[in-house]
Amino acid sequence: MTTTIQDRQASVGTEQVWREIDKASFAVLSQVTPAGEPRSSGVLYKSIGRRLYVAVGADSWKARHISASHRVAVTVPVRRGGILSLLAPIPPATISFHGTALVHPADSPAAQTLTEELASLLPPERRASACIVEVIPEGAFLTYGLGVPLLKMRDPAAARAHAPVA
Repeated sequence: MTTTIQDRQASVGTEQVWREIDKASFAVLSQVTPAGEPRSSGVLYKSIGRRLYVAVGADSWKARHISASHRVAVTVPVRRGGILSLLAPIPPATISFHGTALVHPADSPAAQTLTEELASLLPPERRASACIVEVIPEGAFLTYGLGVPLLKMRDPAAARAHAPVA
């Protein structure tokens, strides 16, 4: 019997991906500058109602670039390996997706409502001035290493999976 790449591919469902996103709090957020140059940075986020929220400075590159294009890509690393990761370098699993992002100014009703829910991400002195970036995932999640044994992560075809966002 012949094994195809699809037969070896990990099977990951939408609910499983959202559970992992909900448990995590760190992601790499990527955007494009108005000049078309790619930029990415690590951010702390909170998942609320199948959207991700990030607090950023009103004068930050992230706020300016995302306001201009409204397009982002996100990668959430998912820690793996438990106690074994203390002894050996174990790469995280990842969840990647693209989406639309909205920047809510600090004085907007949306930002003021969300600031309370995001209090753990914001020092008290920044709560009145931080913009809130709302990331709305689109299309499909691309996962790597999620729901597969550690040794299968060495086989890209077996470690990759797609799951619809909604």
